[in-house]
Amino acid sequence: MPSDTATPVLTVDLSAIVANWRFLHARRPSGAVLKADAYGTGAARVGAALFEAGCGHFFVATPDEASAFRDVMPGAMLGVLGGLFRGMERDYAALDLVPCLGSIGEIEAWSGLARDLGRTLPAILHFDTGMSRLGLDARELALLSDDHSLLRGIDIRYVMSHLVSAEVAGDALNARQRDRFNLGRTGLPPAPTSLANSAGIFLDETFAFDLARPGAALYGVNPTPDQPNPMRQVAGLTAPILAIRDIPAGATVGYNATWTAPRPSRIATVGMGYADGWHRSHSNRSVAFFDGRPVPLVGRVSMDLTTFDVTDHAGVTPASRLELLGINRSVDDAARDAGTIGYEVLTALGRRYRRVYLSA
Repeated sequence: MPSDTATPVLTVDLSAIVANWRFLHARRPSGAVLKADAYGTGAARVGAALFEAGCGHFFVATPDEASAFRDVMPGAMLGVLGGLFRGMERDYAALDLVPCLGSIGEIEAWSGLARDLGRTLPAILHFDTGMSRLGLDARELALLSDDHSLLRGIDIRYVMSHLVSAEVAGDALNARQRDRFNLGRTGLPPAPTSLANSAGIFLDETFAFDLARPGAALYGVNPTPDQPNPMRQVAGLTAPILAIRDIPAGATVGYNATWTAPRPSRIATVGMGYADGWHRSHSNRSVAFFDGRPVPLVGRVSMDLTTFDVTDHAGVTPASRLELLGINRSVDDAARDAGTIGYEVLTALGRRYRRVYLSA
């Protein structure tokens, strides 16, 4: 087993995830999205903690994701946002998964399986209100509204759609999608409704509906980017220093010599890089922290190694660790420096980290 001194350590605060869910659930009845291994934090551990805390509705992207941790949430609704995967219909039924049906073909296949099994099967009806990815399009929605018999054998748990720009509270598209959702569901059999994602929970009451589907906010990503983050931070990441090198003024660091020392400098090399999900776009524009003070990242992030200028940090030794995420540096801070979003920072975190879970 790798030692803490040899590998990066990713700390996941399960108590913070549960606290975030409770905060969101108090604002809007909420499930929890566990796709992409719970945004890189570990779906089995996160799902078990949330289930124990009282969460009864979960969502994943694929049936394979669901099969990996179905047993930690017996009896909970486990929705598959990617829809009904062709050829896997019986796997859904065996695992008691709830597909988000987004086409007439999926509806026909699920209804046909219900007929073959001689029982009703649960499903969520998904129709598109502006994302143009998954979900019944306008033609299919009209067809289904005119002929409810297509839904024979299907127990509709929710009717859902997905917001495009919920994190931009003033975007007029939010209201247009809400209105399309309200209009579209009138032609469907009565069922509970679901529209709000993480950011949608913070829109006005007209976006509440019956079940929200928070994802990134559970894991500490700010769902209100133009305001202070209301969520607790979840992820901590530290990396070990493998070597410290003294270099003269004028020496260069890293591939393609993109950073030149302006003075005699001490360069610390840490054991993580873009193979661990620390984006190459952090090169020459990001920081770590040591004892609460920023340490500039210098040179290119490479596959397994990243370099930092520790000249002004006399306490740094080869036995030290630098903080990449944590109390001094949020996921959103790291995303800003990399020119991306917090979702990508979390879901990119690699498999070489030693994961430490703080109990819920």
